[in-house]
Amino acid sequence: MRCYFHLVNSHEELIDDEGIEVSDLESAKAQAVLAVSELRQEYGDVIEDWSGWHLHIVCPEGTLLHSLSLSTTLH
Repeated sequence: MRCYFHLVNSHEELIDDEGIEVSDLESAKAQAVLAVSELRQEYGDVIEDWSGWHLHIVCPEGTLLHSLSLSTTLH
């Protein structure tokens, strides 16, 4: 199944238009946690406040499958 990972807050939406193929939702969640970890390593010093940001996992039809809060995941 193809999943897309969108970064969203109340003011912005950074859309993943490529997505990745995963075997199931649990694999997508694991990839999301990895992506969040990479974001923290790359931008953690630049973006001090991740509150309000979420990583949404969506299917090709745009249905929200899972959401991770960056503020709680990263700290």
